Amino acid sequence: MLQQSFSNKFIEAGCDEAGRGCLAGPVFAAAVILPKDFENELLNDSKKLKEKDRDALRVLIEAEAMSWAVASVDNVLIDEINILNASFLAMHLAIDQLTQIPGLLLIDGNRFRSYKKIPHQCIIHGDGKFLSIAAASILAKTHRDEYMKKLHAEYPVYNWKQNKGYPTKAHKRAIAQHGTTPLHRLTFNMNEQLKFDF
Repeated sequence: MLQQSFSNKFIEAGCDEAGRGCLAGPVFAAAVILPKDFENELLNDSKKLKEKDRDALRVLIEAEAMSWAVASVDNVLIDEINILNASFLAMHLAIDQLTQIPGLLLIDGNRFRSYKKIPHQCIIHGDGKFLSIAAASILAKTHRDEYMKKLHAEYPVYNWKQNKGYPTKAHKRAIAQHGTTPLHRLTFNMNEQLKFDF
């Protein structure tokens, strides 16, 4: 069972990103403030859930959260500032949109760039430990997946509706055969990526 809060002293916002390890498309991030008494037995790290369960939880979270927001940083800016900084920026942009100001940010992972003067706590595998981070992981993942499915219609040979831009064998083969698109992240060492898993 995931924990409801890190500290009862603050309004907490859970933050997580999706798409950091992709070869194409933006990185998405979400920030979610849940009610203190929020409970849901299904809610967990988005990677551990089936797509239909993530989609159902997205509807529930967006309806019941005290505040939530999703933001993204595109591949062009990722190439300019690197994926780590782009992930931090996407989280900052999501927090910017919250209608309530949190007193504490719960960040999935081990690094974060401070947001204004709000204290934060980095939690490794936090999306499997705290409800608000798990909720953020669900929103970031489902919003990004939805976006990548739309992009698939423009570039169907890369099969983004299935791989969402991640470096699958099929995606790597498509890049080898057709080259990159304007949506690929060119600072990832594509030559190294293409050496493996054929």
